[in-house]
Amino acid sequence: MTFEPEVRERLERDAKQIIGRYPKPRSALLPLLHLVQSEEGHVSQDGIEFCAEQLGITPAQVTGVSTFYTQYKHEPVGEFHVGVCINTLCAVMGGDQIWNELTEHTGVGHDEATADGKVSLERIECNAACDFAPVMMVNWEFFDNMTPEKAKRLVDDLRSGKQVLPSRGPDRLCSWKDASRVLAGFPDGRAHEGVQAGPESLRGLELAKQRGWQAPSSDTGKAAPDEPVQPREITDPPPNEPGKPIGGDVKPGSQEGRNQ
Repeated sequence: MTFEPEVRERLERDAKQIIGRYPKPRSALLPLLHLVQSEEGHVSQDGIEFCAEQLGITPAQVTGVSTFYTQYKHEPVGEFHVGVCINTLCAVMGGDQIWNELTEHTGVGHDEATADGKVSLERIECNAACDFAPVMMVNWEFFDNMTPEKAKRLVDDLRSGKQVLPSRGPDRLCSWKDASRVLAGFPDGRAHEGVQAGPESLRGLELAKQRGWQAPSSDTGKAAPDEPVQPREITDPPPNEPGKPIGGDVKPGSQEGRNQ
């Protein structure tokens, strides 16, 4: 099943805008994957083939990238995708217990959605918010200092349609598809809503000010690179076929050099 004509026309229009931001078309693959995910809620085979066609690469190359990054889903997830951090600090602060109780409470596991399609769960290795551990995310918005009870209440509220506000960030949660569109490079105009950095994140800055600490001076004598990078300044070769030598200049001792 391919995209309907009106859907494809809209995707092509957005894809053209995305690709135009990069000096080489294939550099647009990551946001293009978010774009097709924003349409279907996951990266389908149709989405993979669309990306390959737009960028002039193979579906296999698109698949290799889309299966490497966990933000791209290959099966439908919930309208609200709930991530539980189980990395070291969150785990010792209760993240593992939150995950165990939440999976039992919802009856679903990693990257699985509830029968009503409202909520899906994911074990996340790090939410980049250790100062608020244990942390959860819903469609990539933060929920700080969580407990098993708060986590279960959160998913119950999401499933019942109650308004849920993140600890930091916008004044309301968007859907999973809307979040994917933002990641594709189409802002929703709400990036500066709500609290951006909590007291825990700013504690180091406050101490530095109190004690007169300053960062080392920058190397002002070094010439700054010209921006933006022009296509003519990029010299890496196009993707090579499997089993064939990689063309172009390579650094001695690099993997590319050994392959060659």
